[in-house]
Amino acid sequence: MPTTPPPTESGRVADQFDDIDQQREANLFGMWLFLATELLLFGGVFAGFVVFRVIHGEAFAEAAGHLDLALGTLNTALLLTSGLTMALAEQLVNAARRRAALAMLLATLALGAAFLAIKAYEWHHEYMERLMPVLGLPFEYPGKHPQQAELFFNFYFALTGLHAFHMLVGLCILGVLAILTWRWRDPPRIARQVQISGLYWAFVDVLWVVVFTLLYLLRL
Repeated sequence: MPTTPPPTESGRVADQFDDIDQQREANLFGMWLFLATELLLFGGVFAGFVVFRVIHGEAFAEAAGHLDLALGTLNTALLLTSGLTMALAEQLVNAARRRAALAMLLATLALGAAFLAIKAYEWHHEYMERLMPVLGLPFEYPGKHPQQAELFFNFYFALTGLHAFHMLVGLCILGVLAILTWRWRDPPRIARQVQISGLYWAFVDVLWVVVFTLLYLLRL
């Protein structure tokens, strides 16, 4: 049975690069630079949340109790599993195992889509409970600190909304990678693209772990 030849270093090199190694290093550096700018964006929101969490500790902890910890935990498990399947996809592409790599990319895509579906369900539930103080929607909090709780939920929707947007971008990237892997016309280029996209997906995973910890777990 014929096998797919492994990716070689004879992939196409853009005109501005001397060789394939320089192109790969430039691609990785560009992604790390992009992720650094994204970290600045999220870092500012994280810092603001921590400051107000210290100031309004009791109110924020009470408001966090209205979040669905079970669904948040399930989403964390889904996203961490997707990080594993993405890492496996990278290894399989490098080994020229096209079908297995495609399966792992599709699994990552499915896990990410499931994450967003669960998050959308959470948002719908919070909307029905009138705990969504965005776009002028009415906010009715049953606890003792409604103003501080509204601030908490503003942070909650800002952080989870930003993260969901980055997830959606990642799913689009995964869809393109799946098509390219299915066609398998330039294996070295696909391997580089999967590696770079894997960095982005790992960043999204780490972001969610921080979001989950701050919003769902610090309720004491």
